[in-house]
Amino acid sequence: MSSDQHLKGRSELGEGSSSGGDRGGGAIIPSDNQPPPAPPQLSRYESQKRRDWNTFGQYLKNQRPPVALSHCNYSHVLDFLRYLDQFGKTKVHLQGCVFFGHPDPAGPCTCPLRQAWGSLDALIGRLRAAYEENGGLSEMNPFASGAIRVYLREIRDSQAKARGIPYKKKKKKRNTPIMKANDEETSSFRMQQS
Repeated sequence: MSSDQHLKGRSELGEGSSSGGDRGGGAIIPSDNQPPPAPPQLSRYESQKRRDWNTFGQYLKNQRPPVALSHCNYSHVLDFLRYLDQFGKTKVHLQGCVFFGHPDPAGPCTCPLRQAWGSLDALIGRLRAAYEENGGLSEMNPFASGAIRVYLREIRDSQAKARGIPYKKKKKKRNTPIMKANDEETSSFRMQQS
Protein backbone atom coordinates (compact mmCIF):
# COMPACT_ATOMS: atom_id res chain seq x y z
CA MET A 1 0.00 0.00 0.00
CA SER A 2 1.46 3.40 -0.96
CA SER A 3 1.59 6.25 1.53
CA ASP A 4 -1.10 8.15 -0.43
CA GLN A 5 -3.46 5.20 -0.25
CA HIS A 6 -2.69 4.77 3.45
CA LEU A 7 -3.53 8.44 4.19
CA LYS A 8 -6.73 8.23 2.15
CA GLY A 9 -7.79 5.16 4.09
CA ARG A 10 -7.14 6.94 7.41
CA SER A 11 -9.27 9.96 6.42
CA GLU A 12 -12.17 7.72 5.42
CA LEU A 13 -12.00 5.82 8.70
CA GLY A 14 -11.44 8.92 10.77
CA GLU A 15 -8.32 10.62 11.98
CA GLY A 16 -6.55 8.68 14.71
CA SER A 17 -8.65 5.56 14.30
CA SER A 18 -7.79 2.22 12.88
CA SER A 19 -9.58 -0.99 12.32
CA GLY A 20 -7.93 -2.47 15.42
CA GLY A 21 -9.46 -0.08 17.96
CA ASP A 22 -9.52 3.49 19.11
CA ARG A 23 -6.07 4.96 19.78
CA GLY A 24 -6.86 8.64 19.28
CA GLY A 25 -9.65 10.97 20.32
CA GLY A 26 -12.24 8.89 18.52
CA ALA A 27 -13.43 11.80 16.35
CA ILE A 28 -14.79 10.60 13.03
CA ILE A 29 -14.33 12.87 10.06
CA PRO A 30 -17.18 12.52 7.57
CA SER A 31 -16.21 11.43 4.10
CA ASP A 32 -16.83 13.68 1.13
CA ASN A 33 -19.62 11.55 -0.33
CA GLN A 34 -22.15 12.17 2.49
CA PRO A 35 -24.85 14.72 1.74
CA PRO A 36 -24.82 17.90 3.87
CA PRO A 37 -27.54 18.16 6.51
CA ALA A 38 -30.84 19.45 5.12
CA PRO A 39 -31.75 23.04 6.02
CA PRO A 40 -34.64 23.35 8.47
CA GLN A 41 -38.09 23.31 6.87
CA LEU A 42 -39.60 26.80 6.66
CA SER A 43 -43.12 27.43 7.88
CA ARG A 44 -45.78 28.35 5.33
CA TYR A 45 -45.63 31.96 6.50
CA GLU A 46 -41.83 32.13 6.21
CA SER A 47 -41.91 30.57 2.72
CA GLN A 48 -44.57 33.01 1.56
CA LYS A 49 -42.67 35.93 3.08
CA ARG A 50 -39.50 34.91 1.22
CA ARG A 51 -41.43 34.56 -2.08
CA ASP A 52 -43.09 37.95 -1.60
CA TRP A 53 -39.76 39.59 -0.80
CA ASN A 54 -38.14 38.08 -3.89
CA THR A 55 -41.10 39.15 -6.05
CA PHE A 56 -40.89 42.72 -4.79
CA GLY A 57 -37.14 42.77 -5.36
CA GLN A 58 -37.64 41.53 -8.92
CA TYR A 59 -40.31 44.19 -9.48
CA LEU A 60 -37.84 46.90 -8.45
CA LYS A 61 -35.14 45.47 -10.75
CA ASN A 62 -37.56 45.48 -13.70
CA GLN A 63 -38.34 49.19 -13.33
CA ARG A 64 -36.87 51.56 -15.91
CA PRO A 65 -34.43 52.60 -14.53
CA PRO A 66 -34.05 49.85 -11.91
CA VAL A 67 -34.69 50.95 -8.33
CA ALA A 68 -32.27 49.98 -5.56
CA LEU A 69 -33.92 48.75 -2.39
CA SER A 70 -32.17 51.54 -0.47
CA HIS A 71 -33.99 54.08 -2.69
CA CYS A 72 -37.38 52.40 -2.46
CA ASN A 73 -40.18 54.47 -0.91
CA TYR A 74 -43.93 54.19 -0.35
CA SER A 75 -44.72 55.29 -3.93
CA HIS A 76 -42.86 52.23 -5.27
CA VAL A 77 -44.88 50.06 -2.89
CA LEU A 78 -48.17 51.63 -4.08
CA ASP A 79 -47.15 51.06 -7.70
CA PHE A 80 -46.35 47.44 -6.83
CA LEU A 81 -49.80 46.93 -5.27
CA ARG A 82 -51.48 48.42 -8.36
CA TYR A 83 -49.33 46.18 -10.57
CA LEU A 84 -50.52 43.11 -8.66
CA ASP A 85 -54.17 43.90 -9.44
CA GLN A 86 -53.77 42.35 -12.89
CA PHE A 87 -53.29 38.97 -11.19
CA GLY A 88 -56.31 39.34 -8.87
CA LYS A 89 -59.19 36.88 -8.62
CA THR A 90 -61.78 39.00 -6.81
CA LYS A 91 -64.57 40.51 -8.92
CA VAL A 92 -64.98 44.16 -7.98
CA HIS A 93 -68.07 45.73 -9.56
CA LEU A 94 -67.77 49.21 -11.05
CA GLN A 95 -70.16 52.04 -10.13
CA GLY A 96 -72.29 51.64 -13.30
CA CYS A 97 -72.59 47.84 -13.10
CA VAL A 98 -76.08 46.43 -12.43
CA PHE A 99 -74.50 44.17 -9.79
CA PHE A 100 -72.78 47.01 -7.93
CA GLY A 101 -73.51 46.56 -4.25
CA HIS A 102 -74.91 43.02 -4.60
CA PRO A 103 -73.00 40.33 -2.69
CA ASP A 104 -74.36 37.51 -4.90
CA PRO A 105 -74.70 38.69 -8.51
CA ALA A 106 -77.23 36.80 -10.62
CA GLY A 107 -74.99 36.61 -13.67
CA PRO A 108 -71.62 37.46 -15.18
CA CYS A 109 -70.43 40.98 -15.87
CA THR A 110 -67.41 42.66 -17.44
CA CYS A 111 -66.13 44.22 -14.22
CA PRO A 112 -62.43 43.71 -13.54
CA LEU A 113 -60.80 41.18 -11.27
CA ARG A 114 -58.65 42.70 -8.55
CA GLN A 115 -56.53 41.64 -5.62
CA ALA A 116 -58.72 41.24 -2.56
CA TRP A 117 -58.13 43.72 0.23
CA GLY A 118 -57.32 40.96 2.73
CA SER A 119 -54.63 39.55 0.44
CA LEU A 120 -53.00 42.94 0.02
CA ASP A 121 -53.14 43.61 3.74
CA ALA A 122 -51.45 40.28 4.52
CA LEU A 123 -48.87 40.89 1.77
CA ILE A 124 -47.91 44.27 3.24
CA GLY A 125 -47.55 42.67 6.67
CA ARG A 126 -45.14 40.05 5.32
CA LEU A 127 -43.14 42.59 3.30
CA ARG A 128 -42.95 44.91 6.28
CA ALA A 129 -41.40 42.12 8.36
CA ALA A 130 -39.11 40.97 5.53
CA TYR A 131 -37.79 44.52 5.02
CA GLU A 132 -36.52 44.70 8.59
CA GLU A 133 -35.24 41.12 8.57
CA ASN A 134 -33.16 41.98 5.52
CA GLY A 135 -31.40 44.89 7.19
CA GLY A 136 -33.85 47.74 6.68
CA LEU A 137 -34.39 50.24 9.47
CA SER A 138 -37.87 50.22 10.99
CA GLU A 139 -38.14 54.03 10.82
CA MET A 140 -37.33 53.89 7.07
CA ASN A 141 -39.67 50.98 6.27
CA PRO A 142 -41.68 51.98 3.16
CA PHE A 143 -44.24 49.25 3.91
CA ALA A 144 -45.09 50.90 7.24
CA SER A 145 -45.87 54.27 5.69
CA GLY A 146 -49.11 56.02 6.55
CA ALA A 147 -49.83 56.33 2.82
CA ILE A 148 -49.91 52.53 2.56
CA ARG A 149 -52.40 52.28 5.44
CA VAL A 150 -54.63 54.93 3.81
CA TYR A 151 -54.46 53.10 0.46
CA LEU A 152 -55.41 49.77 2.05
CA ARG A 153 -58.30 51.38 3.94
CA GLU A 154 -59.61 52.92 0.70
CA ILE A 155 -59.34 49.56 -1.08
CA ARG A 156 -61.16 47.82 1.78
CA ASP A 157 -64.00 50.34 1.80
CA SER A 158 -64.41 50.50 -1.99
CA GLN A 159 -64.39 46.71 -2.37
CA ALA A 160 -66.90 46.30 0.45
CA LYS A 161 -69.22 48.86 -1.16
CA ALA A 162 -68.82 47.43 -4.68
CA ARG A 163 -69.48 43.88 -3.54
CA GLY A 164 -72.25 44.82 -1.11
CA ILE A 165 -70.41 43.35 1.83
CA PRO A 166 -70.25 45.73 4.76
CA TYR A 167 -66.95 45.70 6.55
CA LYS A 168 -67.35 45.70 10.29
CA LYS A 169 -64.39 45.97 12.55
CA LYS A 170 -64.22 43.07 14.94
CA LYS A 171 -64.81 44.13 18.50
CA LYS A 172 -62.61 42.74 21.19
CA LYS A 173 -64.40 40.34 23.45
CA ARG A 174 -64.67 41.56 26.99
CA ASN A 175 -64.26 39.21 29.86
CA THR A 176 -67.58 39.28 31.67
CA PRO A 177 -67.48 38.19 35.28
CA ILE A 178 -69.09 34.83 35.84
CA MET A 179 -71.45 34.62 38.76
CA LYS A 180 -70.84 31.76 41.11
CA ALA A 181 -73.58 29.24 41.67
CA ASN A 182 -74.04 30.49 45.26
CA ASP A 183 -74.54 34.07 44.03
CA GLU A 184 -77.21 32.95 41.55
CA GLU A 185 -79.06 30.99 44.21
CA THR A 186 -78.87 33.90 46.63
CA SER A 187 -80.13 36.41 44.06
CA SER A 188 -83.01 34.16 42.98
CA PHE A 189 -83.90 33.55 46.65
CA ARG A 190 -83.99 37.32 47.27
CA MET A 191 -86.28 37.83 44.28
CA GLN A 192 -88.69 35.21 45.60
CA GLN A 193 -88.72 36.88 49.01
CA SER A 194 -89.74 40.26 47.64
